[in-house]
Amino acid sequence: RGDDMIRAELSGHYRSDARYPAAMVNVTNRCNLACRHCFVFRDANPNETPESIRDELGDAEMLETLAALRDRHGIMLMLWMGGEPLLKPRLLAEGIRLFPRNTITTNGTAPLIDFGPGVLYVVSLDGPEDLNDAIRGEGVFRRVLRNLASLPEGFSSPVQVQCVVTRRNQDRLEELALALRETRAGWMTFSFYVPREGDAGPDAWATNEERAAAVREVLRLKAKYPGFIRNTTRSLELMLPPHAERVTAACPARDAVLPLYLEDDHFTTPFCCYGNDVDCTRCGAWIVFHLAARME
Repeated sequence: RGDDMIRAELSGHYRSDARYPAAMVNVTNRCNLACRHCFVFRDANPNETPESIRDELGDAEMLETLAALRDRHGIMLMLWMGGEPLLKPRLLAEGIRLFPRNTITTNGTAPLIDFGPGVLYVVSLDGPEDLNDAIRGEGVFRRVLRNLASLPEGFSSPVQVQCVVTRRNQDRLEELALALRETRAGWMTFSFYVPREGDAGPDAWATNEERAAAVREVLRLKAKYPGFIRNTTRSLELMLPPHAERVTAACPARDAVLPLYLEDDHFTTPFCCYGNDVDCTRCGAWIVFHLAARME
């Protein structure tokens, strides 16, 4: 069943003979939030149309398919995403056994489950509070901080907070860093907004030259809080012109990460981890520049 689904359903840039060190999978299209900049659901929260999730792939079939992909492509790292992956805790508990390394990306509003030291949580916050809640919903910032505060002693799964830097929040990033340093989050990283083609909204920079001030602000914070902000200096430098265009023209994530989107009862592979409508020339994805820095 799993092998049949691989041949029948994967499309996009997927190559059946390729090696993919990492993969990302949205295990459900359900989410309890409706974040304005979500790259999975550009147009609407699927909770508003429950018929769209009625026929989602079952847990057993999904795990069988992922195991077959692992064996075919040598996948060592799985990024569990959604929707909100913690809405499917039993699937996660089974799925993380399939891969040597696992990352769970969550909005942080549900209590975190201790899956052990080999599972990294990436909790999304785009604060400070007023800006975060304008994007993610009223009260979300405080709910996430309460969940971080309630982590028990001995909680062994490391917790990273990741902020999406936008044109709207770029001047207030230090406020978020200072707030998170008072929590039980181990560290934080910054990714940068990935616009769709033609995006001229309030979150997007028109050019990489315009974005450079935001990148330099993260470089300043990295120098000020080196143990807490874990973006590498080189990955940030590569986001500055003219390096950024060189990196995105030969995107390292295209060959290193297999994206698996859930569509009804099967997986599809989009053009990019961020979807089929992205503007690659203005990409700010953490994974792209992190990989580029490591490959130098």
